[in-house]
Amino acid sequence: MPPSSAASVRLDQVDALRGLAALAVVLFHYTTQHQKLFAPVTSASFSVPWGHLGVNLFFIISGFVIFMTLDRCRQPMDFVVSRFSRLFPSYWLAIGLTFAVVSTFGLPGKEVSLWQALANVFMLHGFAHVPHVDGVYWTLEVEMLFYIAMFTLYRTGRLSSIHRAIAVLLSIKLVYLACGQFLAVDLPWILHRALFLSTAPWFALGICVRQMTQLAGVTQAPAPGLKRSLAGSVLLALLTIAWGEGWPMALLAAGLTALVYAAALGRLPMLRMKLLGWLGAISYPLYLLHENIGWVLMNQLLARGLPTDVTIALTLVFSLALAHLVTQAVERPAMAAIRRRWVQRQGAKRGPVHSA
Repeated sequence: MPPSSAASVRLDQVDALRGLAALAVVLFHYTTQHQKLFAPVTSASFSVPWGHLGVNLFFIISGFVIFMTLDRCRQPMDFVVSRFSRLFPSYWLAIGLTFAVVSTFGLPGKEVSLWQALANVFMLHGFAHVPHVDGVYWTLEVEMLFYIAMFTLYRTGRLSSIHRAIAVLLSIKLVYLACGQFLAVDLPWILHRALFLSTAPWFALGICVRQMTQLAGVTQAPAPGLKRSLAGSVLLALLTIAWGEGWPMALLAAGLTALVYAAALGRLPMLRMKLLGWLGAISYPLYLLHENIGWVLMNQLLARGLPTDVTIALTLVFSLALAHLVTQAVERPAMAAIRRRWVQRQGAKRGPVHSA
C-alpha cells in the first residue's frame, strides 16, 4: 500500500476540532437547552443555539478516525480492543456517576430506574426502547452501529470496496426519503436505525476525508477510478443531506468536511494552541458527563439565587475539571492497561523470539 501523508501528520489539529465540537455541544446544552427544559427565572445574556451542530462534526471526525484505525490494524481484534479501551471505561463510569447524581438530587423528566441504567451498558439499549441515562448517549449508539458496520467490512475483506458500500447505504436512505415524500409510506424504522441512515452521510464524508489525505501524500498515480469514486461518494453524501436535512445543512457538511481535511493535513496552525490540545484530550469524558450532571448543578445554583450567567460559568468550569479528572484517573490508565494486556497476550501466544 502506498505511504499515506496522514500517517506522518500529527492529528492534534483533528483532536482540537473534536474538542471545539464538544465545547459547542456543552454551551448549547447550558445556554439554550437548559432554558427550554427548565425555564429559569432569568435567561442567559448569551446563547449558542447552533452548538448542537458540533455532533455533526463529531460524526465526520469519527468516519475519518475509524477508517484510519482499520487501515492500520494488523488483525480484527486489534480494532475491537482499540475501540473497547477507548469507549467503555469512561462510559461505564459516566453511567454510574450520572445515575447517582440524578437519583440523589433529581432532574425532572430525566430520571431512570436502576435496571434501565444497567441496560445502558452496551450502548444499544435504544433498540429495546430503554431511556438513556443521559440524553447524549444517543450518539454513542449510532457510533457503535457504525463501528460494527465498518468492522464487518474489514472482517469480510471488503474494506477496499468502501465506496460501493457507501453507495448502497446512501441509496437505501434515498429510498426512505422518496417513499416518505412521494408515497407517504413509512418504511421499517428498525432497518433505518440499524443502518444508522440518519447519520451515514456524515460518516461517509469522514471516510472520504481520510482517503483524500492519503491521496495528498501519494507520489505515484492513485488506483484507477479512486478519484471518481471519492467524488461520487462526497456528492452522494451531500445530496442525501440536502434532501433529508436541507441545503443549508449540506453546505455546512461541505464546510466541515473541508475543515477536517485541512486539519488532517496540518494546515490549521491556529489549532495547535495548548488549550485546544487539552480540550481535545478531555473531549470524550466532557461529552459524556456534562449534560445531566451539569443541569443538576445549574438547578441547584439557580435555586440558591445565583445569576444565570454565573451559574453557567461555574458549571462549565466544574464540567471541564471533572472531565480532566476522569481523563487522567480513568480513561488514560484504563486504555493503557487494556491495550498493554492485549499486546502481552499476543506476545505470549507467539512465544519467545529466538535469535538465528
